[in-house]
Amino acid sequence: MAAPTFVPADPVDTVRWYRSAPRRPDPWVVGRPGEVDSPQPAGEGLGTPGPDAGYALTLAAAFRGTLTLRPGEHESDAIVGGAAVAMKRAGLLGRAPVAHDLRVGLGVWGFLDDNPAAELVELRRDRFDEVHLTHHYPRLRRIADAVPEAVLLLGHTEILELHGRDWRSCLDLTV
Repeated sequence: MAAPTFVPADPVDTVRWYRSAPRRPDPWVVGRPGEVDSPQPAGEGLGTPGPDAGYALTLAAAFRGTLTLRPGEHESDAIVGGAAVAMKRAGLLGRAPVAHDLRVGLGVWGFLDDNPAAELVELRRDRFDEVHLTHHYPRLRRIADAVPEAVLLLGHTEILELHGRDWRSCLDLTV
């Protein structure tokens, strides 16, 4: 690589050439506890892994103070539940969460509606109660799993329009 003209160089020095690092003779093997040597496990209750899924919780901070909550509902529960749906959607699409995933996650549960249906409010009050606590992970999975994959694979505007026409079409209440 050429050096700038202001760098002093002795004209009688030999030119240095690139040398690669010494070859490592031993092959790399999995040996540390945190290394995974098998494919990602799949099955019921294991979620939908995706890159940087936890970023959804950072994005969710932008929605604080804008949610439609009824008495007995807590913003922290709504945020965590909506983020779980956002993480699932992002994982299905093979990318990190974006703000539109949060809009979908909160929107399908009616937290972005000006006047959500009374039946939906009652349903989410039961499902979202204290879900922000880490020991309620199975309940959090239930919230995310209630939104079918077929719905989450639609565009975010399509999902929110579908929710506006009939909120039941966006949720599988048998989960």
